[in-house]
Amino acid sequence: MNPATYTIETTRRLLTDEGFKSRHRASDQAFTRMRCLPFAVVLVLILRKSVKSLQNVVNEAMAWLRVEPVTASAFSQARYKLQHTAFIELNQQAVVESRYRDANFRTFWGFRIRAIDGSKVLLPDTEDVREAFGTIAYSNGKDAQVQGERPYALASVRYDVLNRIALEATLGRADADEVDLAIGHLAHTGPTDLLVMDRNYPSYRMLAELTPRQRHFVIRCSAASFGAARRLLHGEGPDSQVVTLTPCAAQAPLMRQLGLPQALTVRFVRVRLSTGEWEVRVTSLRDEAAYPTAGFLELYHGRWGVETFYGVLKTRLDLENFSGTGAEAVRQDFHATVYLTGLETLLTEAAQAQLDAKETRHPQTVNRAVSFNAIKHHALDLLWSDLDTQPLIERLTALFLTHPTCARPQRRPPRQKTSARALLNFHRRQKKHCY
Repeated sequence: MNPATYTIETTRRLLTDEGFKSRHRASDQAFTRMRCLPFAVVLVLILRKSVKSLQNVVNEAMAWLRVEPVTASAFSQARYKLQHTAFIELNQQAVVESRYRDANFRTFWGFRIRAIDGSKVLLPDTEDVREAFGTIAYSNGKDAQVQGERPYALASVRYDVLNRIALEATLGRADADEVDLAIGHLAHTGPTDLLVMDRNYPSYRMLAELTPRQRHFVIRCSAASFGAARRLLHGEGPDSQVVTLTPCAAQAPLMRQLGLPQALTVRFVRVRLSTGEWEVRVTSLRDEAAYPTAGFLELYHGRWGVETFYGVLKTRLDLENFSGTGAEAVRQDFHATVYLTGLETLLTEAAQAQLDAKETRHPQTVNRAVSFNAIKHHALDLLWSDLDTQPLIERLTALFLTHPTCARPQRRPPRQKTSARALLNFHRRQKKHCY
C-alpha cells in the first residue's frame, strides 16, 4: 500500500473509531447524541479552515452531507467539545507512520535530517488567548515608547527537511525559550537522526543536553557563541577543528545541578558560501573521512526546508487568520494545519514523480496553491466518506499536475526591502488566496 493510500485509510479509520473519539473529546458527554455536527464532521471542518466566512464553510459541508444547514455558532460551540490532541495523533499515525513504514525515504550520510526551529505566531486578541499564551509589547522602533502589547505564541517544530514531514510541533507561550522547546523535542528523537539548527540554538547547555543522549547534531554558530567559532569566522586555523569545550563560570553550577557533562568534545567546521562569506557549524560528527568538510555546505543548506515550512503555514495556509478566538481553537487550527502539510506532501508524491520524469528546461514542482486548494475541496470525500480511495487519489493527482511551478535553485535575485505600504497593498488587493 502506497503512503498516500495508507494515510487516507488510516485517517478514515481513526475518525470512525470510538476509542479515538473518547481520547480526544472534552468530556464524556461530548458527541454522544446524534447531531448534525458529529465528531468526525467537526474535525474535518476544522481541517478545511478557510479565509472565507465561517458560515459559508459550514454551509458547504452541510450541502455535501445533504442535511439541514446549521449556524456558524453551532459549529463554534461544537468545536470546543473536541480537543486539539486529535490532530496530533492523526499526524503521528496517519502521516508520520505512513512515511516511515518502509525504507523508501531520503537520507543524508545515512541520517534522517531533522531541523528544529521556532517561529512567533500572532494570535487573536482575546482574554482567553492572552491568559493562555501571554503577550509581547510593541513599539514603533527600538527607541520609541511602548505602544501596546499583542498576544503571541512561540511555535517549535521538528521537521524532516528531506521528506517534508512535520514530525512534531508544539505551541508554547509568547515568553517561552526556543532552546527549552528544542530540548523538549529530544525525547522523541533517535540515534539515526541528525538534528540541524540555526544560530539561535548553539550554547553549552544545548550541546550538553544532546551529548548524553548520543544525538548527532549540526548547529550554525554566531560570533557570540563560542571562542572557537569566533576565531574560525575571523579566518584563523584550519577549516575543521576538534575542540573540547567547558562551561563558563556562570553556567557551571547549572550544569552540575542538571547532571550534565562538564566537558564536551565537538568539531567545528568552516565553509565558504557562494557570496564569499564564512559560516561555522558545530557538530558531533568528528570523523573527517566519513563526514568531509565540504559536505556540510549542502547538508546545512537543506535546513531551509523548515523555513519554507513556516512560510507555507503562515502565508499559503493563512495560519494566523484563525477560525476561532479561544485558546483551544488556536491550538486546533495550528495542529490541524501541521497535519494538512504532511497530508499534502504524501498526496502529491505521485504527481511530483511524473513532473521529475519530464524533460524540461527547468525542474518542475507541484504548485502548492493548486494542491492545497484541491485537498480542501475534496477533504470530505477523502476523509469522511466510503468512496474508493484510488480513484480519488488519481483525480487529485490530475489536479496537482495543472500549472506546475519551475524550480531554479541557482537563481539569486537581489533582495529588496519592501515598504509597509506596499505590503499592505499586496495583502489587500493582489494576494490570491487558495485556502
